[in-house]
Amino acid sequence: MPIKTFPWDIQDHLKTHEQQLGYLEAVFEDNDPALIAAALGDVAKARGMSAVAKEAGVTREALYKALSEDGDPRLSTFMGVARALGLRLQLSPLPDKKKAPSKSAQSTRKKATKAA
Repeated sequence: MPIKTFPWDIQDHLKTHEQQLGYLEAVFEDNDPALIAAALGDVAKARGMSAVAKEAGVTREALYKALSEDGDPRLSTFMGVARALGLRLQLSPLPDKKKAPSKSAQSTRKKATKAA
């Protein structure tokens, strides 16, 4: 007896801001640039690609291309899309990578403080 399958579309699961944010957070955990770009594209489609493109300052066609699985968006495009989606990028140390700043980073900070 064959297995019965049903169509599945991520758009059905990205209706709220919370769902979209949870999806993007999960994707960022994988650290896969192509997957991140595609997921941003999924969320942009859920919000309306034309509106997101306008807010991000790019054409709709350029946004589709940049956020496809084969796309490689420029940082300015990525930041514009994040802003258009009401998101900001925050960095935090990896749990196993917490350590004191390097000597060169400390030296640079001291020089910058003295110059100010």
